[in-house]
Amino acid sequence: MLWVLKCCMFLGVLPTFVSSLDFVYHNTHAVESFLREINANFPSITYLHSIGKSVEGRDLWVIVIGKYPKMHTVGIPEFKYVANMHGDEVVGREILLHLVEYLVTNYKTDPVISRLINNTRIHILPSMNPDGFEASNRDCLFSGGRYNKNNYDLNRNFPDAFGTDAVSIQLETRAVMDWIKQETFVLSANFHGGAVVASYPYDNANATTNGISPDDDVFIHLAKLYAKNHATMHQGVICDSTSRFSNGITNGYTWYAVKGGMQDYNYIYGQCLEITIELSCCKYPNQTTLAQYWNENKVSLIEYMKQVHMGM
Repeated sequence: MLWVLKCCMFLGVLPTFVSSLDFVYHNTHAVESFLREINANFPSITYLHSIGKSVEGRDLWVIVIGKYPKMHTVGIPEFKYVANMHGDEVVGREILLHLVEYLVTNYKTDPVISRLINNTRIHILPSMNPDGFEASNRDCLFSGGRYNKNNYDLNRNFPDAFGTDAVSIQLETRAVMDWIKQETFVLSANFHGGAVVASYPYDNANATTNGISPDDDVFIHLAKLYAKNHATMHQGVICDSTSRFSNGITNGYTWYAVKGGMQDYNYIYGQCLEITIELSCCKYPNQTTLAQYWNENKVSLIEYMKQVHMGM
């Protein structure tokens, strides 16, 4: 196998073999091993690096996919996906791993994927809260693994433009804040569980904004685009007796206020448009459903990435 890899690299051909990723839950070690294998087999279009450590010392691995994966290049926008900031909301973690595999194995064979990779620098952080994942119970509703090791909700831990309460910025949060400052991200999405909806800024508000951002029309477009390309989200999926979302989208603040959320931080402090995707009614569903979730979201994931070239 190593000989084949060397020959392919010598000939300038990307190797097409990579151990196929199973539809099972992957622990922190398995995620790292998978990303290292991808990076080793596709070195010309991938770059693997850690943006920091969790409280328990686990790396926050980001894999970058692009024609120039190691550096920003003029004319090539920066895009990112982040999952598993709530450690017990796990579907996003797995579909991002399958997205990585799908992108690299279709490069040079699928013209759409090839064009996307050649013209976009794609950053993927499968797990922002690996400590929480390792501590989670396989429960649909709630697990202590939602929080980081210091018992902080990472999606309430970012500086908030609408509030004045001091927060103790956690290691995982700081790593993402530094990452946002270092890169010039244009478009982003983060993945959660417990509902099926695309939520857009603002998540918090004051008397002036009432939750409506200056780019409300753009955010509605982005949320609708993800929802309409999803197998069921656009139908306004009901996960309980109270939640129904017209067209499968919602303004975050209208749904419920989140103080110190990541999507507002990206938008206000990072000048990056970010929406939040809720992927599943059950936060930690049986792994037999993972293939279904991947198939439901695959088109949306690709179509949403394309929007980074919309001219924002």
